[in-house]
Amino acid sequence: MMEIRVLKYFLAVAREENITRAAALLHITQPTLSRQLMQMEEELGIKLFRRSKHSIVLTEEGMLLRRRAQEIVDLAEKTEKELLYQEENIVGEIAIGCGETKNMKPLSEMIASFQQQYPNVSFDIYTAIADDVKEKLNHGILDMGLLLEPVEISKYHFVKMPFKEVLNVLMRKDNPLAQKQKITPHDLIDVPLILPKRQSVLNEIENWFEEEREKMKVACTCNLSQNNIFIMTENKVGVAITIKGENNHTDLCFKPMEPEITNNSVLVWRKNQTLSPSMVKFISHVKTYLENDYTS
Repeated sequence: MMEIRVLKYFLAVAREENITRAAALLHITQPTLSRQLMQMEEELGIKLFRRSKHSIVLTEEGMLLRRRAQEIVDLAEKTEKELLYQEENIVGEIAIGCGETKNMKPLSEMIASFQQQYPNVSFDIYTAIADDVKEKLNHGILDMGLLLEPVEISKYHFVKMPFKEVLNVLMRKDNPLAQKQKITPHDLIDVPLILPKRQSVLNEIENWFEEEREKMKVACTCNLSQNNIFIMTENKVGVAITIKGENNHTDLCFKPMEPEITNNSVLVWRKNQTLSPSMVKFISHVKTYLENDYTS
Protein backbone atom coordinates (compact mmCIF):
# COMPACT_ATOMS: atom_id res chain seq x y z
CA MET A 1 0.00 0.00 0.00
CA MET A 2 1.34 3.42 -0.93
CA GLU A 3 2.30 5.72 1.93
CA ILE A 4 1.23 9.35 2.09
CA ARG A 5 4.91 10.28 2.21
CA VAL A 6 5.59 8.51 -1.08
CA LEU A 7 2.55 10.13 -2.70
CA LYS A 8 3.97 13.51 -1.70
CA TYR A 9 7.27 12.53 -3.35
CA PHE A 10 5.39 11.57 -6.53
CA LEU A 11 3.45 14.86 -6.56
CA ALA A 12 6.62 16.90 -6.10
CA VAL A 13 8.27 15.23 -9.09
CA ALA A 14 5.10 15.60 -11.20
CA ARG A 15 5.01 19.31 -10.35
CA GLU A 16 8.71 20.05 -10.90
CA GLU A 17 9.22 17.66 -13.87
CA ASN A 18 12.77 17.30 -12.59
CA ILE A 19 14.05 14.83 -9.99
CA THR A 20 16.97 17.00 -8.85
CA ARG A 21 14.76 20.01 -8.08
CA ALA A 22 12.10 17.83 -6.44
CA ALA A 23 14.69 16.10 -4.24
CA ALA A 24 16.04 19.48 -3.11
CA LEU A 25 12.54 20.71 -2.20
CA LEU A 26 11.83 17.47 -0.31
CA HIS A 27 15.21 17.59 1.46
CA ILE A 28 16.15 14.05 0.38
CA THR A 29 18.85 12.76 -1.93
CA GLN A 30 18.23 12.27 -5.63
CA PRO A 31 19.04 8.50 -5.53
CA THR A 32 16.57 8.04 -2.67
CA LEU A 33 13.84 9.82 -4.59
CA SER A 34 14.56 7.88 -7.81
CA ARG A 35 14.43 4.61 -5.89
CA GLN A 36 11.07 5.50 -4.30
CA LEU A 37 9.59 6.30 -7.72
CA MET A 38 10.83 3.04 -9.24
CA GLN A 39 9.43 1.07 -6.29
CA MET A 40 6.07 2.80 -6.78
CA GLU A 41 6.02 1.87 -10.47
CA GLU A 42 6.94 -1.74 -9.64
CA GLU A 43 4.24 -1.92 -6.98
CA LEU A 44 1.58 -0.59 -9.36
CA GLY A 45 2.87 -2.48 -12.40
CA ILE A 46 2.68 0.62 -14.62
CA LYS A 47 4.94 3.36 -15.94
CA LEU A 48 4.17 6.68 -14.28
CA PHE A 49 6.83 8.83 -16.01
CA ARG A 50 8.50 9.24 -19.37
CA ARG A 51 12.13 10.06 -18.66
CA SER A 52 14.47 12.04 -20.89
CA LYS A 53 17.90 13.57 -20.36
CA HIS A 54 16.59 16.88 -19.07
CA SER A 55 13.05 16.26 -17.82
CA ILE A 56 10.57 13.72 -16.53
CA VAL A 57 6.90 13.95 -17.55
CA LEU A 58 3.78 12.03 -16.61
CA THR A 59 2.31 9.20 -18.67
CA GLU A 60 -1.51 8.99 -19.00
CA GLU A 61 -1.52 6.59 -16.04
CA GLY A 62 0.66 9.04 -14.13
CA MET A 63 -1.77 11.88 -14.80
CA LEU A 64 -4.64 9.80 -13.36
CA LEU A 65 -2.60 8.95 -10.27
CA ARG A 66 -1.64 12.62 -9.85
CA ARG A 67 -5.27 13.63 -9.56
CA ARG A 68 -6.12 10.88 -7.07
CA ALA A 69 -2.88 11.34 -5.13
CA GLN A 70 -3.60 15.05 -4.65
CA GLU A 71 -7.08 14.23 -3.32
CA ILE A 72 -5.64 11.62 -0.92
CA VAL A 73 -2.92 13.96 0.37
CA ASP A 74 -5.40 16.85 0.78
CA LEU A 75 -7.79 14.60 2.70
CA ALA A 76 -5.00 13.25 4.92
CA GLU A 77 -3.79 16.76 5.76
CA LYS A 78 -7.34 17.91 6.44
CA THR A 79 -7.98 14.94 8.74
CA GLU A 80 -4.75 15.61 10.62
CA LYS A 81 -5.84 19.19 11.27
CA GLU A 82 -9.24 18.04 12.50
CA LEU A 83 -7.62 15.59 14.94
CA LEU A 84 -5.86 18.50 16.61
CA TYR A 85 -9.23 19.47 18.10
CA GLN A 86 -9.33 19.89 21.86
CA GLU A 87 -12.56 20.32 23.79
CA GLU A 88 -11.56 23.70 25.21
CA ASN A 89 -10.19 25.11 21.97
CA ILE A 90 -11.96 24.95 18.58
CA VAL A 91 -9.27 24.57 15.94
CA GLY A 92 -9.02 23.19 12.41
CA GLU A 93 -9.68 24.10 8.82
CA ILE A 94 -12.95 24.40 6.90
CA ALA A 95 -12.67 23.96 3.13
CA ILE A 96 -15.36 25.67 1.04
CA GLY A 97 -15.80 25.43 -2.72
CA CYS A 98 -17.26 28.50 -4.41
CA GLY A 99 -18.26 29.75 -7.81
CA GLU A 100 -18.17 33.40 -8.78
CA THR A 101 -21.23 34.83 -7.08
CA LYS A 102 -22.29 37.97 -5.23
CA ASN A 103 -23.09 35.68 -2.28
CA MET A 104 -19.35 35.61 -1.57
CA LYS A 105 -20.04 38.89 0.26
CA PRO A 106 -22.28 37.41 3.00
CA LEU A 107 -20.11 34.27 3.12
CA SER A 108 -16.98 36.35 3.71
CA GLU A 109 -18.82 38.35 6.39
CA MET A 110 -19.76 35.11 8.13
CA ILE A 111 -16.19 33.81 7.95
CA ALA A 112 -14.82 37.06 9.40
CA SER A 113 -17.30 37.18 12.28
CA PHE A 114 -16.78 33.47 13.01
CA GLN A 115 -13.01 33.93 13.23
CA GLN A 116 -13.50 36.70 15.76
CA GLN A 117 -14.97 34.03 18.05
CA TYR A 118 -12.74 31.15 16.91
CA PRO A 119 -9.43 32.61 15.73
CA ASN A 120 -7.78 29.16 15.52
CA VAL A 121 -10.11 28.01 12.72
CA SER A 122 -8.80 28.75 9.23
CA PHE A 123 -10.64 28.55 5.90
CA ASP A 124 -9.51 27.15 2.56
CA ILE A 125 -11.47 28.63 -0.36
CA TYR A 126 -11.50 26.64 -3.60
CA THR A 127 -12.90 28.37 -6.70
CA ALA A 128 -14.47 26.23 -9.44
CA ILE A 129 -17.72 25.56 -11.29
CA ALA A 130 -20.47 23.76 -9.37
CA ASP A 131 -19.80 20.33 -10.89
CA ASP A 132 -16.16 20.39 -9.73
CA VAL A 133 -17.19 21.61 -6.29
CA LYS A 134 -19.77 18.81 -5.94
CA GLU A 135 -17.20 16.17 -6.93
CA LYS A 136 -14.80 17.34 -4.22
CA LEU A 137 -17.66 17.55 -1.71
CA ASN A 138 -18.65 13.96 -2.45
CA HIS A 139 -15.03 12.80 -2.02
CA GLY A 140 -14.71 14.61 1.32
CA ILE A 141 -12.06 17.03 0.06
CA LEU A 142 -14.37 20.00 0.66
CA ASP A 143 -16.57 20.53 3.71
CA MET A 144 -19.05 22.93 2.12
CA GLY A 145 -19.98 24.30 -1.26
CA LEU A 146 -21.49 27.62 -2.31
CA LEU A 147 -23.49 26.51 -5.35
CA LEU A 148 -25.65 28.32 -7.87
CA GLU A 149 -28.97 26.56 -8.45
CA PRO A 150 -30.24 24.39 -10.05
CA VAL A 151 -28.65 21.82 -7.74
CA GLU A 152 -29.71 18.22 -7.02
CA ILE A 153 -30.10 18.85 -3.32
CA SER A 154 -31.04 15.36 -2.04
CA LYS A 155 -27.45 14.54 -0.99
CA TYR A 156 -26.98 17.74 0.98
CA HIS A 157 -28.08 19.80 3.92
CA PHE A 158 -28.27 23.43 2.87
CA VAL A 159 -29.12 27.02 3.67
CA LYS A 160 -30.32 29.50 1.08
CA MET A 161 -28.10 32.51 0.55
CA PRO A 162 -29.67 35.99 0.45
CA PHE A 163 -28.79 37.28 -3.03
CA LYS A 164 -30.28 36.13 -6.32
CA GLU A 165 -28.04 35.88 -9.38
CA VAL A 166 -29.32 37.26 -12.68
CA LEU A 167 -28.07 36.11 -16.06
CA ASN A 168 -27.31 38.94 -18.49
CA VAL A 169 -25.86 39.25 -21.98
CA LEU A 170 -22.37 40.75 -21.95
CA MET A 171 -21.31 42.48 -25.16
CA ARG A 172 -19.15 45.20 -26.64
CA LYS A 173 -20.69 48.67 -26.64
CA ASP A 174 -20.12 48.91 -30.40
CA ASN A 175 -22.32 45.83 -30.94
CA PRO A 176 -25.67 46.89 -32.52
CA LEU A 177 -27.46 44.89 -29.78
CA ALA A 178 -26.08 47.33 -27.22
CA GLN A 179 -28.73 49.83 -28.37
CA LYS A 180 -31.51 47.57 -27.10
CA GLN A 181 -32.99 47.88 -23.61
CA LYS A 182 -33.45 44.11 -23.27
CA ILE A 183 -32.24 41.08 -25.23
CA THR A 184 -34.70 38.44 -26.43
CA PRO A 185 -33.94 34.98 -27.86
CA HIS A 186 -34.78 36.28 -31.34
CA ASP A 187 -32.06 38.96 -30.99
CA LEU A 188 -29.39 36.27 -30.57
CA ILE A 189 -30.20 34.15 -33.63
CA ASP A 190 -26.90 33.36 -35.41
CA VAL A 191 -24.95 35.54 -32.94
CA PRO A 192 -21.78 33.78 -31.67
CA LEU A 193 -22.34 32.92 -28.01
CA ILE A 194 -19.99 32.33 -25.08
CA LEU A 195 -21.91 30.05 -22.73
CA PRO A 196 -21.29 28.49 -19.30
CA LYS A 197 -19.94 24.95 -19.41
CA ARG A 198 -22.19 23.68 -16.61
CA GLN A 199 -24.85 21.47 -18.17
CA SER A 200 -27.75 22.46 -15.90
CA VAL A 201 -27.21 26.16 -16.72
CA LEU A 202 -26.88 25.34 -20.43
CA ASN A 203 -30.25 23.58 -20.21
CA GLU A 204 -31.80 26.71 -18.69
CA ILE A 205 -30.40 28.85 -21.50
CA GLU A 206 -31.67 26.43 -24.16
CA ASN A 207 -35.12 26.54 -22.55
CA TRP A 208 -34.95 30.35 -22.60
CA PHE A 209 -34.40 30.23 -26.38
CA GLU A 210 -37.48 27.98 -26.75
CA GLU A 211 -38.29 27.49 -30.46
CA GLU A 212 -35.20 29.50 -31.43
CA ARG A 213 -32.81 27.02 -29.80
CA GLU A 214 -31.98 25.34 -33.12
CA LYS A 215 -30.62 28.68 -34.34
CA MET A 216 -28.20 29.12 -31.43
CA LYS A 217 -24.62 29.63 -32.61
CA VAL A 218 -22.27 28.53 -29.84
CA ALA A 219 -18.78 29.99 -30.23
CA CYS A 220 -17.52 28.27 -27.07
CA THR A 221 -18.50 26.96 -23.67
CA CYS A 222 -16.18 27.60 -20.76
CA ASN A 223 -15.68 27.43 -17.03
CA LEU A 224 -13.47 30.50 -17.11
CA SER A 225 -13.41 33.19 -14.46
CA GLN A 226 -15.61 36.16 -15.26
CA ASN A 227 -12.54 38.31 -15.88
CA ASN A 228 -11.51 35.97 -18.70
CA ILE A 229 -15.05 36.03 -20.10
CA PHE A 230 -14.75 39.82 -20.22
CA ILE A 231 -11.49 39.49 -22.18
CA MET A 232 -12.98 36.99 -24.66
CA THR A 233 -16.00 39.23 -25.22
CA GLU A 234 -13.78 42.27 -25.62
CA ASN A 235 -11.80 40.43 -28.30
CA LYS A 236 -14.95 39.58 -30.30
CA VAL A 237 -15.15 35.83 -29.65
CA GLY A 238 -18.86 36.41 -29.15
CA VAL A 239 -21.39 37.79 -26.70
CA ALA A 240 -21.51 36.05 -23.34
CA ILE A 241 -24.49 34.88 -21.33
CA THR A 242 -23.20 35.11 -17.78
CA ILE A 243 -24.04 36.28 -14.29
CA LYS A 244 -24.13 40.05 -14.06
CA GLY A 245 -21.12 41.22 -12.11
CA GLU A 246 -18.93 44.26 -11.66
CA ASN A 247 -17.84 45.62 -15.04
CA ASN A 248 -14.56 47.53 -15.12
CA HIS A 249 -14.25 47.34 -18.91
CA THR A 250 -15.31 50.67 -20.42
CA ASP A 251 -15.97 49.14 -23.85
CA LEU A 252 -18.32 46.42 -22.54
CA CYS A 253 -21.87 46.48 -21.18
CA PHE A 254 -24.41 44.12 -19.66
CA LYS A 255 -27.94 43.91 -21.10
CA PRO A 256 -30.84 42.23 -19.26
CA MET A 257 -32.55 39.23 -20.82
CA GLU A 258 -36.25 39.05 -21.61
CA PRO A 259 -37.64 36.87 -20.10
CA GLU A 260 -35.32 37.05 -17.12
CA ILE A 261 -33.34 34.07 -15.80
CA THR A 262 -32.61 34.27 -12.06
CA ASN A 263 -31.17 31.68 -9.69
CA ASN A 264 -30.68 31.34 -5.97
CA SER A 265 -27.44 30.21 -4.37
CA VAL A 266 -27.21 27.63 -1.59
CA LEU A 267 -24.49 26.81 0.90
CA VAL A 268 -24.43 23.01 1.16
CA TRP A 269 -22.71 20.25 3.13
CA ARG A 270 -23.04 16.48 2.73
CA LYS A 271 -25.64 14.48 4.59
CA ASN A 272 -24.48 11.52 6.68
CA GLN A 273 -20.96 12.86 7.24
CA THR A 274 -19.20 13.14 10.56
CA LEU A 275 -18.83 16.85 11.23
CA SER A 276 -15.74 18.25 12.89
CA PRO A 277 -16.37 20.46 15.95
CA SER A 278 -15.37 23.53 13.92
CA MET A 279 -17.93 22.62 11.23
CA VAL A 280 -20.68 22.18 13.83
CA LYS A 281 -19.91 25.63 15.22
CA PHE A 282 -19.68 27.25 11.78
CA ILE A 283 -22.99 25.80 10.53
CA SER A 284 -24.71 27.12 13.64
CA HIS A 285 -23.03 30.49 13.12
CA VAL A 286 -24.15 30.63 9.46
CA LYS A 287 -27.78 29.92 10.32
CA THR A 288 -27.84 32.51 13.10
CA TYR A 289 -26.07 35.13 11.00
CA LEU A 290 -28.45 34.74 8.05
CA GLU A 291 -31.51 34.89 10.32
CA ASN A 292 -30.29 38.03 12.09
CA ASP A 293 -28.61 40.00 9.31
CA TYR A 294 -30.41 38.99 6.09
CA THR A 295 -34.16 38.85 6.06
CA SER A 296 -36.17 37.69 3.04
